[in-house]
Amino acid sequence: MAEFEKLTEAPVEFIKDGSQFISKCTKPSKKEYLRLVRAVGLGFLMMGVVGYAIKLIHIPIRYLIV
Repeated sequence: MAEFEKLTEAPVEFIKDGSQFISKCTKPSKKEYLRLVRAVGLGFLMMGVVGYAIKLIHIPIRYLIV
């Protein structure tokens, strides 16, 4: 019987913690949302520039080796 209680304890605690987390969540304000969108967009742009720079460096090196 104790093993069964041990098995059911984890899911019940997970659901309890999850419901507490969801109840504390709030919708972001317009200012917070725009800041997040700007940060994500900047991250995409920076990763694109880095990828493009690596590609520009890699192409001549590949043809020198071959």
